[in-house]
Amino acid sequence: MAELAPHELRVLVAVAETGGFSTAAVRLGLTQSAVSHSVRGSEAKVGAVLFERGRTGASPTPAGERAVGLARRILRLYEVLGAEVRGAGREASQAVGGVLRIAAFRSAALHLLPPALERLTARHPGIRPEVRVVRELGAGAAGEVAAGRADLGIATLTGAGAGAAQAGAGALLTGVLREEAYALVHPAGHPDPKALPLLDWDENCGSYTRDWWRAQDWIPRATVKAEDDAMVLTMVGRGLGMAILPELSLREATDAVDVTGLGPSGPVRRVGYVTTPESASTLAVRALIRELRSETA
Repeated sequence: MAELAPHELRVLVAVAETGGFSTAAVRLGLTQSAVSHSVRGSEAKVGAVLFERGRTGASPTPAGERAVGLARRILRLYEVLGAEVRGAGREASQAVGGVLRIAAFRSAALHLLPPALERLTARHPGIRPEVRVVRELGAGAAGEVAAGRADLGIATLTGAGAGAAQAGAGALLTGVLREEAYALVHPAGHPDPKALPLLDWDENCGSYTRDWWRAQDWIPRATVKAEDDAMVLTMVGRGLGMAILPELSLREATDAVDVTGLGPSGPVRRVGYVTTPESASTLAVRALIRELRSETA
């Protein structure tokens, strides 16, 4: 297969992000015919159709989604190459710089990242963190990393923990940062919290937690759904029901709620980092992982 040049990768990313050849041409300062020619050339080189063309624009095929994700990751390496080379031989505090893109689910962005980023930027003033809060639905934070939109993600890990995971555009590297137990949260002073309706939200973790729920005959089916864990916690405090929440979510608990442990057999979730093999070797990502591990040690 002939190699795709950087300008061809930029065209693929622009078409995917703008949804059409004309809009991609405007973004890149090219003509529509130049964009169309570049995409056809890339498709010929990789031997696959990368975009479905239609009257409403262009959308990536499954092969195109994978190609665009890898294209973003390759282009990101071009971006960090200069910073990595310039940092060689400098003092440690000055060696790391540039934008560091992070994706995280809400409670991790609220409670895990700020102290780690505070230490990171104090040690490496040249780093400029950009944090995006991502809902842990579908591919979640790991999907942002696989698609090349983030250098590192904070995600819930459903497998055994550290190692490799598949997500979108290839194998990702993961590492466990913390394990946290779920607990029953209910209105403070309620005489029979198990009689209350169950409050839930769509992101409330994986099948391993749900399997535990189904085995407990005292837990009813969810009767109230909320947008996120903070809303669930607020509704519990208003006496609208009970909920089962992980430790990070419970850091926002007030005196309006009581928290009861679920015992040694209760569900536990793993929270960890997700990155790509190429990003894992960069100075900025390695420095952030060190700070995250220090925060959760």
